[in-house]
Amino acid sequence: MRVPWLKMRFKESLVLARSDESGQLISEEGRVEIRYRAGDPRAYRAALRNLEPAGGELLPDDTCPPSEAVPERGRPARGAKARGGKSSSASSTPAASFPEGAVIVYADGACSGNPGPAGVGVVLIDGNGRRELSAFLGEGTNNIAELTAILLAADAIEDKQAPVRVHTDSQYAIGVLTKGWKAKANVALIAKVRAALAPFEDLQMIHVRGHSGVVLNERADALAVQAVQTRQTSPWIAYP
Repeated sequence: MRVPWLKMRFKESLVLARSDESGQLISEEGRVEIRYRAGDPRAYRAALRNLEPAGGELLPDDTCPPSEAVPERGRPARGAKARGGKSSSASSTPAASFPEGAVIVYADGACSGNPGPAGVGVVLIDGNGRRELSAFLGEGTNNIAELTAILLAADAIEDKQAPVRVHTDSQYAIGVLTKGWKAKANVALIAKVRAALAPFEDLQMIHVRGHSGVVLNERADALAVQAVQTRQTSPWIAYP
């Protein structure tokens, strides 16, 4: 798989960081390969905790040439001999693998109070590029926001035959939509979301941990929070 680059902010610099197809940074021992500019063969390693989203734009693998590793101060170069003659090793976090032509969705909800002003954020990536949505829902609960984010994503996908992978940090949404959990609230909304998902021939819902550095999930969260803070809805915005 040709692994893309993701624009990130490292301290006070804009950098390109290695990610998988879904926009999740690929880390080894908590560190991520970065380049300071497109076309730069010099590869550095930055701590995952020091990288922050900078727009979420995915760039193709050939944006940067094969790496020329630059040893970090105080750390041996990869593959160098450590004290005692043993080679240092690193286990790479596996990149997510998706079917060809898959539509990738990150959907999140936010609520100020529960209930309170609620909003949703969605990042959708398909063959036409990336789209983002930030929508204010008015008064609601966090669960309503999470479900509505998935509903809006489903409504925006035109190709029902395409494989779809929906990422959410809501165990509740996954449970009531795919695991048969019995819901005492939001029954009508749950039925509506299930109906919206039903036409897709190959759809999977994937749980991601919230606020754990999954870049596009953090972006969806930021869009949801933006809607709550501004009390406004920004329509779908497309990025090539």
